[in-house]
Amino acid sequence: MMLMSWKKKFAWVPNLFTLGNLSLGFFSILLSSSSQGNSDLLKLASALIILAALADGLDGWAARLLNARSELGAQLDSLADLATFGLAPGVLMYSLLLKTWNLAVAPSFIVPTGMMIAAIFPACAAYRLARFNVSHDDSSFAGLPSPIAGITIALMPFIFPFIIVVPEMLLVLLFVFTAFLMVSTVKYAKPQVSFLRKMSPLRFGIIIFFIVIALVVVYFNYGAGYSAAGLFSLIIIYVITGIISLIIHSIQQYRI
Repeated sequence: MMLMSWKKKFAWVPNLFTLGNLSLGFFSILLSSSSQGNSDLLKLASALIILAALADGLDGWAARLLNARSELGAQLDSLADLATFGLAPGVLMYSLLLKTWNLAVAPSFIVPTGMMIAAIFPACAAYRLARFNVSHDDSSFAGLPSPIAGITIALMPFIFPFIIVVPEMLLVLLFVFTAFLMVSTVKYAKPQVSFLRKMSPLRFGIIIFFIVIALVVVYFNYGAGYSAAGLFSLIIIYVITGIISLIIHSIQQYRI
């Protein structure tokens, strides 16, 4: 009884993490929109999105620990994710590359193509989150999860062109491709579900802790760019596994 009473007293904690996620996304938007091409401000805006992803993970963990899951919390989480992993990455990419993308149709009429491309990301994130609220599978994701998609874009200012030099068009294509992956039907595994079936939450937490420590060590020894590149590589592997699984499944169905 005392344990249940203790949990009820702290039932607000998951929503606090969710609002922290939302606030960090809002701060990221402010920094990106006022960066004026300043790479340091863009990196800070990116870091806030990545930090918000941590808060997004902690709200679910806290809700399970305190047995405080609610419909209100679920809807609040979706709204926060839309701001942080939909709007913030779109504004970040606009400030990073797309701000100068304009098409002059006539001397007095310019089409803001960069603005239109940037809008694709929040639109796809909104659709994906709405679809998830209506119907979802407990064992896998349909489409790339919006936090992972948001982190993918947030890592760009750390890696390009400081670690890897690539054409600007390739980054824009990656931005659009990531957006459409969110609304695709490509199935992605839920790592937390797979691990928790094989090990206790405590062991899973220890593994995550050591991964974070490894990234911090790389950061302090080699800089933010290399730690970001390591995280980016892990995400790319995760994205590719979903696409490969879809291809294999399609081939098997075709043979049948």
